[in-house]
Amino acid sequence: MHSLPSQSVANTASRRALHILYTDDVRELREIARLSFERAGHHIDCADDGDVALEKITTGHAYDLVITDHCMPRMDGLELVTRLRQCNFPGKIIVFCSELSNEVATAYRGLHVDRLIYKPVFPSKLRLMLAELFPEAGPQP
Repeated sequence: MHSLPSQSVANTASRRALHILYTDDVRELREIARLSFERAGHHIDCADDGDVALEKITTGHAYDLVITDHCMPRMDGLELVTRLRQCNFPGKIIVFCSELSNEVATAYRGLHVDRLIYKPVFPSKLRLMLAELFPEAGPQP
């Protein structure tokens, strides 16, 4: 007798791994993000500021998603997102921040970021957000 694969096995096998660039100046947060996304089956690169992130994107790395912190030295998240929009970045963008003025939040919305999320961000909220933004990626483990 042959049995059909369980729904969770079928979903996991058919979901698409995402290519993610996570940009944050805090090393520990980059490591947590790396572990979380890799555990969920996604490919992740990390950058410690907007300059490094922009270089990765403009030198041919293709990403489905860029997640950036707002407050970073050298190039902050707002400048990074502005530059991504200027070079017609085709992926989705999520901005993490501790706090933002109304003016800066409005500027991000004007740049059509896909999500503006206030820290702390819990893994369950991040999994839900990825499922909303990328239904083809399927449920996260």
